[in-house]
Order: sequence, then C-alpha cells, then structure tokens
Amino acid sequence: MSLLEVKELSVAYGDMVALEGVSIEVAVGEAVTVLGANAAGKSTLLRAISGLTPPRAGEVGFAGERIDQVPAHERIERGLVLVPEGRMVFPFLSVEDNLRLGAFSAKARADWETTLERVYTMFPRLPERRRQMAGSLSGGEQQMLALGRGLMGLPRLLMLDEPSLGLAPLLVREVMDQIAAIREEGVTILIVEQNVHQTLKLADRGYVLENGRLTLSGTATELAASDEVRRAYLGM
Repeated sequence: MSLLEVKELSVAYGDMVALEGVSIEVAVGEAVTVLGANAAGKSTLLRAISGLTPPRAGEVGFAGERIDQVPAHERIERGLVLVPEGRMVFPFLSVEDNLRLGAFSAKARADWETTLERVYTMFPRLPERRRQMAGSLSGGEQQMLALGRGLMGLPRLLMLDEPSLGLAPLLVREVMDQIAAIREEGVTILIVEQNVHQTLKLADRGYVLENGRLTLSGTATELAASDEVRRAYLGM
C-alpha cells in the first residue's frame, strides 16, 4: 500500500528549474532513498513534499489523499514530518524544550510525555543532557536531537534531509543505525543523502536525481550494482 505518491512534480525558483516531472512512490513500512550530487534537487523535492516550497506542477498524495494544496502545518498533523538539512535545532533552548517543540500536532501534544520517554530510550545520550542548551551539543548529538524531535511529531512518514552531513565516519554509522531502528519501529522513511554506501545499506529502494530529473530507480541492491551509481557515487 502506497503511503506517499508524487506524480510529475516540477518546481522552479524564478527562471531556474529545480525539479522537472519527478515521480516517486513510498510504500508503508519502506525505507526509500533519493540519491544525487549537490544541487540535483533532492532537498527541493523534500521541501515540496512537506509543503515548504510550492510546486509549479504535479501532485503529491499522502495516505490516499491529494495534499499538494494542503498547508505545511496540516501535513504535519497528518503525520508527514521533515527533519531538515543542517539539523536546525534551537540553540538557546534546552534539549528537552527542543524535543517538546516537535510535538506539533494535537495527537502528538496529547501523548508527548510517553513519546518523550520513547525518544530518551532510543537516544540515551539525550536524557543525560536534557537541561543542556542544544547549541552546546556536538554535531552527532544535535543530529540525534533532530531525529528525536522528528519522532516527537508521531510521523507516519519521516523525511530526512542529509542526516550524515558534517559528521565523522563513526558518527555516520551510528546515526544510520538509529535511523534503521526507527524504521524497525514501523516508521516509513524517505531519506535524501550523499553518503551512498551507508544509505543503500539502509534502504529498500532508491531513486537517482540529476539536474532536477530522475535518471534511475531500482532496489538498493540494483542501484549498488549499477555501473552509473558505482562510477558517480561510489568511486568505482
């Protein structure tokens, strides 16, 4: 059963076309990745799906309903949650206050205490720092906080924009393991990432974006074996 269906999505910034006729699908319980170089349109795709960037054309469907005309805050209410590139924590608020701000929807606010304990169990470093200012955390800890804040919204689909950006290799593996654990709890994942090695280990399927257009799609195994992907993204 499809949870997300994107059909012929196009986005432009003035005269610059960022996405052209992009169609992707994510089934309930899947982990799907979108691969591509810088400026390929990956972040624009997530922003258009989440409602932060209006499309020029195309459709976005979520849980069987068309939502491309639905405001961003209502998409969050429906369970469509974006963890943005660069973590975007509130540096002068505590870890716990950052997490509580993630409980945006009415249901999430009602269940925030239970969800908070779940997040603290999944990311045991966070309760140790619950009173600490978020801006004083390390990069890896801030990424854990960003993931935890996303989970506070009780997502049906969690969209992750470059979660490994700026992290040391050891922390990249740790963050990817945490994302895999989130998926195992039943959360559907759509991840945009340049670390192709780690992402293809996590994902079931993937798409490749180049200059705003889809050029390739397939299972993670098929993409890892593709000469095009190996040459462009795996250095082989």
